[in-house]
Amino acid sequence: QVQLVESGGGVVQTGASLRLSCTASGRTNSGHAMAWFRQTPGNERNFVAAIRLSTGSTRYTDSVKGRFTISTDNAKTTVYLQMNSLKPEDTAVYYCASGYNSGSNYAPSYQYWGQGTQVNVSS
Repeated sequence: QVQLVESGGGVVQTGASLRLSCTASGRTNSGHAMAWFRQTPGNERNFVAAIRLSTGSTRYTDSVKGRFTISTDNAKTTVYLQMNSLKPEDTAVYYCASGYNSGSNYAPSYQYWGQGTQVNVSS
């Protein structure tokens, strides 16, 4: 079926940049929106950013506005998260997702999930 594979995580210092990638394989056109969520131990999986594939419209959680950018390739099979000016508070496992919604910030709205990639930001 649909497989989402994430990459690009790593260990960086405050102020650095990372670019996460998530590529879909198998079936195509498996969703109307793609998104990024992040999770730390003992906490819920929290919304970061989403893109509505039909329009290209985006939305972000307030804490990353102006620093993170979500985008896709032309085929809409890969979603990216460009992360600039990273802070220790951004440390988390980042998950990409695809689903049949309009760019929801609600995790259960997404049907397909990646395996997660670790981002550690030290001071």
